[in-house]
Amino acid sequence: MMLRKFLLLLIVVCCAFACNSQTKGESIFPIRGFCIAAPSTQKIDAFVKFIKEELAPRNVNTLILRVDYNYQYTSHPELRDSIALSKGDVKKLVAVCKSAGIRLIPQVNLLGHQSWAKKTTNLLKVYPQFDETPHVKVENYTAWPNADGLYCKSYCPLHPEVHNIVFDVVDEICDVFETDAFHAGMDEVFYIGDDKCPRCGGRDKAVLFAGEVTTIRNHLTEKNRQLWIWGDRLIDGKTTGIGMWEASYNNTYRAIDLIPKDVMICDWHYERPDKTAVYFAMKGLKVATCPWRNAGNALAQVNDMISFRSDATAEMKDNYQGIIQTVWSDAGVFMDGFYGNKKDEQGGDNTPWNCFRVSFARMKGL
Repeated sequence: MMLRKFLLLLIVVCCAFACNSQTKGESIFPIRGFCIAAPSTQKIDAFVKFIKEELAPRNVNTLILRVDYNYQYTSHPELRDSIALSKGDVKKLVAVCKSAGIRLIPQVNLLGHQSWAKKTTNLLKVYPQFDETPHVKVENYTAWPNADGLYCKSYCPLHPEVHNIVFDVVDEICDVFETDAFHAGMDEVFYIGDDKCPRCGGRDKAVLFAGEVTTIRNHLTEKNRQLWIWGDRLIDGKTTGIGMWEASYNNTYRAIDLIPKDVMICDWHYERPDKTAVYFAMKGLKVATCPWRNAGNALAQVNDMISFRSDATAEMKDNYQGIIQTVWSDAGVFMDGFYGNKKDEQGGDNTPWNCFRVSFARMKGL
């Protein structure tokens, strides 16, 4: 009898300890995120399996899917990719994320990233009148740097019709994803306030950028949704030495003092583990640090976020939200690498899948 009581007590204590440890681990980082391009329709079932077997056991609680026009929009079918996810495909993702307790957030690139190399993407291809720099021809693109300063096209944020189109898309994708948040991208915006734009020429680029962030945020707020964006345009690339990719050289950084404080910042740094999360937090913004493929940097970034939260004042602690692993390929390519079906000979240990394993092992060990 005494032995049975002892064993029962031991089980209760172990269960309480395990539960308490999990609660502590989860409370350290409110966001334990994963960001990747939405799978193709052929890879939906494989990705659902990946969510169940890999993301959920690692306590991933936020999944950002870069959708753009990989969905069969009914509001603007002219913007669909030629092969795109159906509503049924998306509902499979919604269901598995709900069952795993994962917050599912779609991304459609707004403002910037409206072209890539010599390809104009769907919005400006269908609605060329929205182009901020129509005089720059993507077919002339060679490589970076180039005489046109072309990296990716932007739409004109002051065009009187652009938001009628993009907000239809935003509302539809948020509805089908059953989400309370939307990621607008807004990274690497090199074209804004172009001198030749009849609406934007001569205007303050920081004011233009902040105005677009605020316009998108206000639209989402009407339906109780939160805006998420990448943070690079809000960092002064010259003063910090961070440069023109992970920060801004075209003076948009001053927009940090002009945007609403409820915008969620995804602060990506891939070459160095720069500690700019502190900057965003001190500006009153919630921020998550975003690694990519350098496992050493990712481990430093996880440890930094632990320190930021543990050392912060009560007023600032909640601004440090956690870590989001970013992947800049589609889901199929990532899963091939993750499961060893395809090796990155050049990457070695510095691959997104190894980075993911290392950073989430550290987080799960908290």
